[in-house]
Amino acid sequence: MATSLLFRDDAYLRETPAVVTALTPEGGVIVDRTVFYATAGGQPGDKGTLVRGNGSEIAIATATYGPDKSDVIHVPAAGVELPEIGEAVTLRLDWEPRYKRMRMHTALHLLSVALPYPVTGGSIGDEDSRLDFDIPDAGLDKDAITARLAEMIATNAAVTESWISDDELLANPGLVKTMSVKPPMGSGRVRLVKIDGLDLQPCGGTHVRNVREIGAVQVTKIEKKGQQNRRVRLGWA
Repeated sequence: MATSLLFRDDAYLRETPAVVTALTPEGGVIVDRTVFYATAGGQPGDKGTLVRGNGSEIAIATATYGPDKSDVIHVPAAGVELPEIGEAVTLRLDWEPRYKRMRMHTALHLLSVALPYPVTGGSIGDEDSRLDFDIPDAGLDKDAITARLAEMIATNAAVTESWISDDELLANPGLVKTMSVKPPMGSGRVRLVKIDGLDLQPCGGTHVRNVREIGAVQVTKIEKKGQQNRRVRLGWA
């Protein structure tokens, strides 16, 4: 049975009851449902705590997808006693870094609006994030991009999700901005993330509900990464 990805329907859920469905040979824990985002699309896997039925706690260092992407593997710290298959547990997120990543991830969507070029890569962190763009000439201005981001954040635009079929996405290739990372397809449907009046693109990550939650961000560095590749870094202002 595939892990139910609760964060896809509500990124603000901080904990959930769950049942252990499997243990991996490497010591990972698979459960029937999770609030932990698994490493994907440049966003790191969440960390937090697995609370066993007897009250003991297991620190979870990260979360990853299994080989077929249907299960989320919760990777505990080394040397801990693992729960048993069928055991009822509680999963609790380390919320502060997750929320920072939600804010950063949403800010990167706005960055792709401020710089309407094909995206060749990206990474999301707690303090520093980046997008790589296929841009033929240089001349990008850090202050001008920062000002554009602040302007969009000040709109207080709502961030919502909806679903379309794989076939609908294939029929609308203009929705896809990323060249290096394919949208999360294969299950028959794809989640679209809409920033009201500003952006619409497929994305399986976690985002805030309103752009005002992002807060103040700034472009900290613009790097040349090839003849037509520019790396634009964001940090908190």
